[in-house]
Amino acid sequence: MRALNIKLGRDLWRLRAQVLTIAMVVAIGVGGFVGLFSVHASLLDARDRFYASHRLADVFVALKRAPLALRERIAALPGVAEVKTGLAFDARVDLGDPGPPVTGRFVALDLARVQRGEQGLNALRLREGRWPEAGTTLEALVSEAFAKARGLKPGDSARAVLNGRQQTVRIVGLAISPEYVFASGGAAPDERSFGIWWTDARRLGELLDLQGAFNQAALRLDSGASSEAVIDALDRLLEPYGSLGAVARADQLSARVVDDELDQLRVMGTVLPAIFLGVAMFILNGVLARQVATQRPQIAALKALGYDDAVIGRHYLQLALVVAGLGVLGGLLLSAVIGRLMLGLYEPVFRFDALAYRTTAAAVGVSVLLSLLAAGLGTWASIRAVVRLRPAQAMLPPAPPHYRRTLLERLAGRRVRAAPLRVLRDVQHRPWRTAFTIGGVAMAMALQISGAFWLDAIAHIVDVQFRQVQPGNVALQFEPRAPEGVLHELRRLPGVLQAEGYRNEAVRVHHGARWKDASVGGMPPGARLLRVVDDPLGAVELPDEGLVLSHLLARALDARVGDTVTVVFRTGHRRQVDLPVVAEVHALMGQQAYMRLSTLQRLTRDGAGLSQAVLQVDPASMPAFWSAVKAAPSIGGVFDKRSVQQTFDERTQHNMGAFSAILTLFAIAMAVGITYNAARIALSERAWDLASLRVLGMTRAEVSVLLLGQLAVELLLALPLGLLAGRALAGLLMRLMSSDNIDFPVIIAPSTYAWAALIVLAAGAASALLVRRHVDRLDLVAVLKVRE
Repeated sequence: MRALNIKLGRDLWRLRAQVLTIAMVVAIGVGGFVGLFSVHASLLDARDRFYASHRLADVFVALKRAPLALRERIAALPGVAEVKTGLAFDARVDLGDPGPPVTGRFVALDLARVQRGEQGLNALRLREGRWPEAGTTLEALVSEAFAKARGLKPGDSARAVLNGRQQTVRIVGLAISPEYVFASGGAAPDERSFGIWWTDARRLGELLDLQGAFNQAALRLDSGASSEAVIDALDRLLEPYGSLGAVARADQLSARVVDDELDQLRVMGTVLPAIFLGVAMFILNGVLARQVATQRPQIAALKALGYDDAVIGRHYLQLALVVAGLGVLGGLLLSAVIGRLMLGLYEPVFRFDALAYRTTAAAVGVSVLLSLLAAGLGTWASIRAVVRLRPAQAMLPPAPPHYRRTLLERLAGRRVRAAPLRVLRDVQHRPWRTAFTIGGVAMAMALQISGAFWLDAIAHIVDVQFRQVQPGNVALQFEPRAPEGVLHELRRLPGVLQAEGYRNEAVRVHHGARWKDASVGGMPPGARLLRVVDDPLGAVELPDEGLVLSHLLARALDARVGDTVTVVFRTGHRRQVDLPVVAEVHALMGQQAYMRLSTLQRLTRDGAGLSQAVLQVDPASMPAFWSAVKAAPSIGGVFDKRSVQQTFDERTQHNMGAFSAILTLFAIAMAVGITYNAARIALSERAWDLASLRVLGMTRAEVSVLLLGQLAVELLLALPLGLLAGRALAGLLMRLMSSDNIDFPVIIAPSTYAWAALIVLAAGAASALLVRRHVDRLDLVAVLKVRE
């Protein structure tokens, strides 16, 4: 078999350009699949280890105030293995800069247990500095993400308004917690505007007038215990103490955001790379099948020399496996680069103990198996048809297709010139070959669109959430609720152009057997600074009576317009009322309900207080405005739209921009691989015809038009299919990534479609130029002697 091995080496060298482009396509599919799948698995493993080592609780509950003696009754509930009670309070924090104040959540830290190394549930990990100590100065640990975003370090100080009194807080260390991987005061996580401050539990209780009491609890459950049963019992026990409703770990805010991020990465890391791998296998199968078909004379010669079918088949199978093996090897190397790059993007986002990239053996096995299987099937399908022929018959070129007048010819009559006529005939009479090239190019285009459209979707989200939903640029929170007269005082602050008051109430909404914890937003008539927006219809004016549900909440409750739902208020008098659903709006995020402010105040029967004010402040007067806000002790949390939007833009543009760039490079490489191989194989099949036409007097340019005209037609036909496939793939990804709290539409800008089409056309042009060089270098005598 030494002769066949020599032939194998010579074939690989002669076809080196095609071998490399095919291997490149396979490497892209394998690299994307293994790399992103392994990133998801690595993050999932890091999350589970972080949660386990820091003992993240199974059930969480927040309440107004309960005596510490109640802890024993909680621990005695069936299914409860461990209880940790504590204090948490959101306060305004002045970092000493001229910018807006930030919101800090001050969480009690039992210093005695910390010194003994017995933190219990939701244990902290000290990342920098030291633990706080009891003393005259209030010392605190600060969440690492917030400290890094604000440039804080141990030794810095800040001033916080705790229970209406300003306190100096000294930062002594930075920490991370499984309970606050993503820290948020209820809106989207924003590490620049919201941070966690852990401080001495005794001092915090004194400052908040909560000695001997707690306002939050965390529970670890027995193995096999029902979290639903424990939550029901806990809610009944804590209802008299202002409980807002216990939640399982999956519904705890930070854990839910982590899960949503990982679910989205799972789609990006499995579905999209799997499509890449499938397209790569489709291309590998088709290209190798066509490549084997061009070696029909060589196969016939081998049969004539006495080689049996099995030996010939094994030889060509080796050729295919070498090509696929090169692609797999390159893909595994590429996967490590992709994996570490993507993991580096996620490391500052998740802040687990440690992130280490680990290649997933299952992903490697699946990609290798599919690559070799596709290569083998593509080769064998062509070999089987050739080896059945007798040597003398196989040495003859295949019978040309039966040419008939095409539909276009009949419609155009004699007006179609010879060169375009030949191109059209080639397209029509080789439908499978044409479909292969068109389908491959269209899928490459679709993959590029599916990676680039995220930036369009993010731009739409920013427009809706920051321009349409909240035209106002500052939001102030009041705890406890402020009287409506506070709006007159706010309008007198420097730079305030408009001020509107709103109210939010925590509720549990029931519809039939279903229920969901949500919030009801009360809005004044004609609200302009904070609005209910139905995407894509625009701002919605609330009716005088009844309840408006977001689409996500209506879907969770299986409620429709005209249905009656039961609303249970979780604070105040904790009233229960039945309300009709009068409208449903497609909000992008959150399970939310809305009603008129006056209606909400009437239903709660506890006064006309406001929990929030939204302002429009002159940007030129911002420094003076922030100075006035810092001097007002009644103002709690602060939302600065500019800061939040800047953080959102930086994070999404960085992560999604990198991901989109990777997919664009992949799509370019895939389009080049498809078009170049299609043109080279066409040149191999038609070299004799082209040489004959050259001898008859046609120029190189005219011969190139005949060869590359078919590629141009196939590219043009692939463009609309690629646009449709890209839209469909983007829709599939959005559906797979949707969750109970996200309802994003598929938004693809015309520029994204245009760039995808331009990339495909550029790849085709580059491939055509490369093949044109081979046409110019044809040895006419050598090519024509092949048929003799």
